[in-house]
Amino acid sequence: MKKVNVASYQIGLLFKGKELVKILREGVYWVWSTRKIELLTKTAEVKSSVITLDLLLRNETLAAMVDVIDVKDGELVLLFEKGIFQAVLTAGQYAYWKGQLDRAFERVDFSKVTIEATINSAVLENVKLKSYVRKLTVANQHKGMLFLDGKLSTILDAGTYYYWNNAISMEVKMVDTRIQQMEVSGQELLSRDKASLRINFYIRYEVVDIMKAVIENKEYDKQLYILVQLALREFVGAMTLDELLIRKSEVGTAMTGLLSEKATSLGVQIIDAGIRDVILTGEMKEIMNQVLIAEKKAQAKIIMRREETASTRSMLNTAKMMEENTMLWKLKEMEYIERIADKIGAISLSGNSNIIGQLKDIFVK
Repeated sequence: MKKVNVASYQIGLLFKGKELVKILREGVYWVWSTRKIELLTKTAEVKSSVITLDLLLRNETLAAMVDVIDVKDGELVLLFEKGIFQAVLTAGQYAYWKGQLDRAFERVDFSKVTIEATINSAVLENVKLKSYVRKLTVANQHKGMLFLDGKLSTILDAGTYYYWNNAISMEVKMVDTRIQQMEVSGQELLSRDKASLRINFYIRYEVVDIMKAVIENKEYDKQLYILVQLALREFVGAMTLDELLIRKSEVGTAMTGLLSEKATSLGVQIIDAGIRDVILTGEMKEIMNQVLIAEKKAQAKIIMRREETASTRSMLNTAKMMEENTMLWKLKEMEYIERIADKIGAISLSGNSNIIGQLKDIFVK
């Protein structure tokens, strides 16, 4: 025979071959050496290395001492001890000794993707449960469209979401709801007067109906780009080059009006638009430069003629005043003599002495 000590925290299982014959509680026992004794810890799950759990539970004494947890397919059971998450029980049968620990079991439907709100996010982030959970994050100023098995399930606002990681396929499409800018650059267009030009255009828009933008339309942003191109071509083609250059600042407002209704069908709203640059092609640029030079020359000639006319009118008025006033005539004469004298550096005299008299007559008369 052999002596066996069963501690207070243990339960002994006495086997005769593969048959459980007795449950040994705390104490000292003498058993035949041919018998096998397995010591189990009361705080742990009831498991035997000799026989399976269903065979253990055939023993009425042991069955009365344990709590049996049956987990079906499509279920999970979360095990908590003293309020702290300990383990995930998948499909199968489990047993725990009664009255040993403050245990709680939370059964969840793993066949659905929705996680019960009673489960704390800290538990869902636990490494023991993490592989059973799908985590989704919708960034700020975005919305997420959740598709389950290819069908739209719900629209998610910004935040963090948890779903069971089961056989149901899951896809999330993110939609940016902020105001966005689209550049339509290098558009080769013809004006009504057949002038070839290149325009850089922009629009600002925001997604206001994500159902239309994502579900009812494919690649709404590319469709919007095409709409802008066509509207710009139509609008510019109805204007001459001069009209376009003069009304450049009005084009954005007009284009916003043209695009608004069509953009609504894409689920977006046009905020504003405008022409960034109007670029003339090489040949057209040369022609415009020639026109500009000709215009400036014509303006210069008009200014010169205007000044000449004003000068002539002034001279005529001065002549009339001098004709009517002898003193004014003399003052004007002395003014010119003074100007001439300023130019004289030296005076050389030759001939008879009559020259001095003549100079005196000029300056004194």
